[in-house]
Amino acid sequence: MKERGIAQQFSIKDLEHFTGIKSHTIRIWEQRYELLIPKRTPTNIRYYGGDDLKKLLNTSYLIEQGHKISKIAAMSDQQLLDEVQKHQLEEGGLSAVLSHLKLSMLNYDEALFDQVITDCVNEIGLEETVLDVFLPFLSQIGVLWLTNSICPAQEHFISHLMRQELHAAIANCKVEYDDKLPPIVLYLPEREIHDISLLFIHYLSRIRGIRSIFLGASVPFNDLIQVAEQFPNARFVAYCTTHPSSSESAAYVEMINDEFASSGVKFMVAGRVFEGVKASGCVNTAVNGQELVASLFG
Repeated sequence: MKERGIAQQFSIKDLEHFTGIKSHTIRIWEQRYELLIPKRTPTNIRYYGGDDLKKLLNTSYLIEQGHKISKIAAMSDQQLLDEVQKHQLEEGGLSAVLSHLKLSMLNYDEALFDQVITDCVNEIGLEETVLDVFLPFLSQIGVLWLTNSICPAQEHFISHLMRQELHAAIANCKVEYDDKLPPIVLYLPEREIHDISLLFIHYLSRIRGIRSIFLGASVPFNDLIQVAEQFPNARFVAYCTTHPSSSESAAYVEMINDEFASSGVKFMVAGRVFEGVKASGCVNTAVNGQELVASLFG
């Protein structure tokens, strides 16, 4: 995605990454139904604007609801919005929520984020909102970032709003815990900075009366040894996005076992980077946030 001035410009591949609709299909819809009319740069390169992306996101949502593309293409912009809103009122749906979050991120629209998340929390609670909305959306952000469909500033903007939501919830929890339950030590390995999933575990621990010690991002391995000496029955939890890398994750599990296998502490390391890495010794593994939550809290 490129930005010139304040106008957003998207390639057809950007549209594919945001909506899940293949570029080939988008072109067919353009030719057959004039669903979108791409603009061209002075050098004759096709591009799309923010309104085009919004229209395609809404089109994708209505197709998921069973509408035919020929009927959608015949709608005016206002009719399209009205139909989307009607379905949302009747059924809700994760895809609509994620579409609005994408628009919030693209337009740096904090008010839209607050509206969408407030509605979700009121309907299903914060815990389900994080599991069903935040974590799937973070996975989509990862794909969009890797394909250069969003810039780092947009990722930072929306991640900050998610952290803000979790920090507020954590601050509202009473710091009371059951001394009979083993504490949970939350940390991220060195060079890992993506802490939203970790904040969620911190919140879940608090509301369940479990002592949660939040160490945060990029914690040196030797610091874990010192903490383990002070809390010999602790459960150490890390949720990794980029570090260690997938090629280094098995070695990371082995390093933990070499250091802590004879101690009383247990480790749970989670994230896509551990996909295919089996539990070993004092270390259990999980691929996604749902698996991690289920393992920790049942």
